[in-house]
Amino acid sequence: MDAIALGPALISVERLYAFVAALVMLIEFSLLIRLLARMHARGTTAPAHDSPPLSPSRWFNRMLVSWVIGARLTHVALHWASYQQAPLDILKLWQPGYHLLGGMLAATLASLWLLRRHGAIRQVIALGSLTLGLTAFLGLKQLDPLGNDSAIEAMPAITLNHLDRRPVALNDIQDERVIVNLWATWCPPCRREMPLLAEADQRPGVTVVLANQGEQALAVTRFLKSEQLTLEYALLDPAMQLMALAEAQGLPATLVFDGDGQLIERHIGELSRAQLDALLPASQP
Repeated sequence: MDAIALGPALISVERLYAFVAALVMLIEFSLLIRLLARMHARGTTAPAHDSPPLSPSRWFNRMLVSWVIGARLTHVALHWASYQQAPLDILKLWQPGYHLLGGMLAATLASLWLLRRHGAIRQVIALGSLTLGLTAFLGLKQLDPLGNDSAIEAMPAITLNHLDRRPVALNDIQDERVIVNLWATWCPPCRREMPLLAEADQRPGVTVVLANQGEQALAVTRFLKSEQLTLEYALLDPAMQLMALAEAQGLPATLVFDGDGQLIERHIGELSRAQLDALLPASQP
């Protein structure tokens, strides 16, 4: 399982793990801060000199915002060649593209700054909570209790009809990279990533197959014509065979195959330019 469907929305399993890890971090920080406050009230420890009241929710919100900004900017810096072509993609925070360690560094610095007048004990508690959250996330990713291996290992040996009604055998499509995109006209993320896929289809060594799921030829033709999209392989999968074979929980779903027809990547949800660039062969100068 790569994602969980909540109605029309898809939540990636990795983001769900991140949510659980963040919750663990908040709970641990809140409990230890409350315990410290009780110890101060009983006179067991001395309160930090002139320290203002500390709200766990305020600390958590600052850490969350700092992590998102740091993780995003680090990812953008490492993949600037992709984002340089479309700078506004930096603001598409719903797309993949976050650097774990860059986010942790930003959150750590923000925590130390926020707690600079709250004493060393609170700073240690905060750093411990951040470390626990990171450990929980990495542990969940390693164990991957909600994940499973892809049901597809190679290009499926099935035949779909082209929009012009001619049959196309998927395993006859050969190229250095073959991208099979499962989509529908009613799916907003599918529509958003279409120009990116059409652009990838123009690269040497790359073939993009648009496999529409469950719709009639007229609706698909009208959409592609309205968007001025012309790809060689615009196929129909009215029985949604590929969704079943790929065990896709929703749309869009993207399968990337190498020159030998072996699956090298399965992604459920909207693709980012940087993510797609990393999967494609390097452009020749």
